[in-house]
Amino acid sequence: MKPIYHNIAVNRPLEQLFTYAHDTLLPVGRRVVVPFNNTTQVGIVWQSDVTPEIEVDKILPIQTVFDDEPPLPQQWLDLIEFSARYYHYPLGAAAFVALPTAMRQPEKLSLPKTEEYWTLSDLGRQTTPPRYPKQLVLWNALFSGSLNRQMAKQIHTDANKYLQQWLALGYLKIADKQQPVVLEQKIKLNTEQAMAVETVLQQQDVFAPFLLWGITGSGKTEVYFEMMAEVINNGGQALFLVPEINLTAQLLDRLRRRFPAVETAVLHSGSAKTARSWDYLRAMNGTAKIIVGTRLSIFTPVPRLSLIVVDEEHDNSYKQDNDLRYNARDLAVWRAKYANCPVVLGSATPSLESFQAAQNNRYRLITMKNRANPNARLPEIEIFDVKRQKLNNGLSDKALNLLEENLKNKGLSLVYINRRGFAPALFCGDCGYSFSCPNCSAKMVWHKYQRVLRCHHCDHKIAIPKACPDCGNQDLTAVGYGTQRIEETLKKHFQAAQILRIDSDTIARKDDWSKARQAIENGTADIIIGTQMLAKGHDFGRLNLVIVVNADGSLYSADFRAVEHLFAELMQVAGRAGRAERAGKVFIQTQLPHNPLFSFLKNQDYQAFADNELAQRKQFNAPPTVYAAAIRADAVKIQDALSLLNNALQNFRLPEQVTVYGPAPQLMTRLAGRERVQLFLESPNRQALHTAVTQFSQQLNNSISGDIRVSIDIDPYDC
Repeated sequence: MKPIYHNIAVNRPLEQLFTYAHDTLLPVGRRVVVPFNNTTQVGIVWQSDVTPEIEVDKILPIQTVFDDEPPLPQQWLDLIEFSARYYHYPLGAAAFVALPTAMRQPEKLSLPKTEEYWTLSDLGRQTTPPRYPKQLVLWNALFSGSLNRQMAKQIHTDANKYLQQWLALGYLKIADKQQPVVLEQKIKLNTEQAMAVETVLQQQDVFAPFLLWGITGSGKTEVYFEMMAEVINNGGQALFLVPEINLTAQLLDRLRRRFPAVETAVLHSGSAKTARSWDYLRAMNGTAKIIVGTRLSIFTPVPRLSLIVVDEEHDNSYKQDNDLRYNARDLAVWRAKYANCPVVLGSATPSLESFQAAQNNRYRLITMKNRANPNARLPEIEIFDVKRQKLNNGLSDKALNLLEENLKNKGLSLVYINRRGFAPALFCGDCGYSFSCPNCSAKMVWHKYQRVLRCHHCDHKIAIPKACPDCGNQDLTAVGYGTQRIEETLKKHFQAAQILRIDSDTIARKDDWSKARQAIENGTADIIIGTQMLAKGHDFGRLNLVIVVNADGSLYSADFRAVEHLFAELMQVAGRAGRAERAGKVFIQTQLPHNPLFSFLKNQDYQAFADNELAQRKQFNAPPTVYAAAIRADAVKIQDALSLLNNALQNFRLPEQVTVYGPAPQLMTRLAGRERVQLFLESPNRQALHTAVTQFSQQLNNSISGDIRVSIDIDPYDC
């Protein structure tokens, strides 16, 4: 039998596909195992029945075909091809970045079990419904659509008992196919919310990008839910992106209450390997109607994709900073265009990229200027100058007085500092020696309770030193403050208060965040100390006071995005206060009270901030007024990396409309034992930029030698 040749994508940093033979025609998207460089490698059939471009006697056979698994669909392959092309990354490597871990292994995949779906029979539809409320909800769900046992249990904890009873009575039958349950609106939307839902749903079957700019507490999540309910009732699927894993628990609780009879797939790095692959496949076969996940879930195959929501679209967590350096927010817009469906980018502080797109009418702008709770108001923001104030480990007397007063009034307070650990630096007061990471251009952070100095970039750790290694002085000094030091100070000052610290040190295990959230919602916490993980997406009704400590750090950064990120961060954390009936107050300590950022912040005027910042970006030719790409090289010796970029640049003919800056060391020059340099290419023309990147990377590939690594970052976030 004449073999049939297939081009296979494998997980290697190489641009080409590889040709293999098989005795039957395999569908595109099929997972296979192939021999590769004396090993076995998982591959994906990318092209079938091809004409070989090499001698056929050199073509090896495919070893294993996973023909009991559904092949990856063409929409997924097209998405990977676009991502690899746009972000200048090898196609095969890009494909495997986008797959769950279990599907990257050369092993047969454990497939989710096929479940039976039940609906009311003709006899059941003619029978008087049960009169007990919870049973009636379950009955009505079975009347309008079909449920499996897991979905039924989400509606009623004793669902199995009633399903058995109704089945024995002939009230149920197996559904011919899964039928969506008609969903009832659970809350009454206000005028702004209803208008936002109607505006998006008018564009249900066409590509329509929307920027939903709603102040904190305006009820954006309920707007998302109403849109999702409509597309699910019409037989579609919704993809819901969130920036952080810790946001998914609270969101999933709300989703289960809002959609008790809808199968939901949850995809993020905290999911177990098997569970993640099952949810991936349930989304791919259309069983899961709602797909919730962090940035990697943008690559999930969704056959009936009818709506994409990107919550907190401004968040830089959507940008992948290694391997395939994609931005999930931007890929969401591409996917919506491919699927002919609306995409909603939501935020109280939109990214300047999205805001400019709305200003230029590329996105449709929807605004929500009022809080959903009619009794809630935006908090009062006070900017407090601490330049000449005596601080108690970062806290002014006024901040402590506000906390004490709020404790007496039974309020909930948040002390916000975006730095974990006890102190950001430890040094010797005698000789000036400071404890820096041996692998990175960063100070080691003192984690007092773990008794270690830790680098927050490469996670290098050493035990707390007993003396200065240079002069032997045993009186070492902690400089600055982090969450642990603030916690220690507040526990001494408010001994009767229940103080809860929430950072990545205390929220390390799977259930830590749910326990902390439960403590807050149950009223057993008086003061929360938190980092950026508390700045967005959380709704704590009791929280009425926010104290922000050390708000100025970002303003000293050379990163042109630093001011934008700080404004968004402070606006988001301020928005946690006063979301219910109690008036909210935000107290921000700063040594730079006259910086224009704090004026915009005090007035809670995002529009004025964005207009001002975009004008400055235009003046200095910075994104989003131009398109940019960063070409980076790292090596053990910085001169090797610099020489590589300089030599390539000397032999490179710069295209018109493209400007080059650098090469120069990155802000964090040394990371994990390697020295990092970069140059930037910028252009007002996106196509001209990509042409320049392609040509320059080809020049680099001809020059790379030794242990030098090169990466390309399109639309970079980091300097």
